[in-house]
Amino acid sequence: MQLEIGKIYDGKVKGIAQYGAFVEIEGAGTGMVHISEIANTFVKDVKDYLTENQMVKVKVLSISDDGKIGLSIKKANENAEEQLKPAKRPERKPNIWEPKKKPPVSELGFEEMLTRFKQNSEEKICALKRNTERKNGSRRGK
Repeated sequence: MQLEIGKIYDGKVKGIAQYGAFVEIEGAGTGMVHISEIANTFVKDVKDYLTENQMVKVKVLSISDDGKIGLSIKKANENAEEQLKPAKRPERKPNIWEPKKKPPVSELGFEEMLTRFKQNSEEKICALKRNTERKNGSRRGK
């Protein structure tokens, strides 16, 4: 089948790259949809909008002399109501380390408050010593 520039065809997504997607048109070969031609909004990740083996409508934008086919999904769907929307991915829980919850200071007795103060002071002094040793350590070799 011979492709015509400006005509709309049905295609199947065969591959996804950072910069776009490769779509196979039955009997006519494979063309590329650049990331800027996927949707009418900013597309950060192609995988948010397309999946492999998904059927899409594409418009032929260009055919180069060496046979490369430039396609557009957003121009094929300009008049249609079915615009591509990002697929909803399951929300990932952020990987953040959270320290154990300590009881409010008002509930602690004097001894516990003093122990906590001493522990914090020692940790800060150790961290301060480590930093100064690193800075001074580079001068010792001279």
